[in-house]
Amino acid sequence: MKQALCLQHVPFEGPGVFRQALAERQYRIETLLVPQQDLPPTPPDFLLVMGGPMSVNDSDPWIDKELRFIRHAIEAGVPVVGVCLGSQFMAKALGGEVRPGPRLEIGPVPLTRTVEEDADAVFGTFPLHFTVFQWHGEGLTLPPGALLLASSEFYPVQAFRYGDRAYGLLFHLELEVEGVEALCRECVTDVQRAQTTTEALLASASDVLPECHRLAARLITHLAT
Repeated sequence: MKQALCLQHVPFEGPGVFRQALAERQYRIETLLVPQQDLPPTPPDFLLVMGGPMSVNDSDPWIDKELRFIRHAIEAGVPVVGVCLGSQFMAKALGGEVRPGPRLEIGPVPLTRTVEEDADAVFGTFPLHFTVFQWHGEGLTLPPGALLLASSEFYPVQAFRYGDRAYGLLFHLELEVEGVEALCRECVTDVQRAQTTTEALLASASDVLPECHRLAARLITHLAT
């Protein structure tokens, strides 16, 4: 059985529906809380890099170690999916920049697909306009050599692909309702800054998450087969 490694940065942002999608494709999934646990010496067969409230520009020593680990995994041809903070880790590891965005994006946000199917076999099959669940205040620049996959009004780089097997997603396809509840509970200040409520976020999540999960399964299927 192949090994998938999920890099978590806080306990409440885990693999979500990615876990089931990978298990259905015969991957054994291990989770690692990077700020507290050592990274393995070699990359796994599949790498997930999840979100978190910190910034890749923070000075914590573990951040540089994770950046090097991600770069090594991508260069080794390992399938990699980075979500939110994870996409920012990928971007910085590949020579892009991460910087504060023009506004905090929390909840459903409409995106525009920027590629056709002949350019990307996954995102090229997404609807031209689709809505995803977001929770971030920083954005990223497109790493040199990467392909832009999706954009939004306030964040031009919402998704990118580097090489054939590394996808960075500024948004959350993997979140389940329990994950939204955890974010609302653990990141109360964000909810207040966004001038919304837990009740409003949970109500909107129930509308957008089913489509997010279908897109998540499509991405994992592509990378795991």
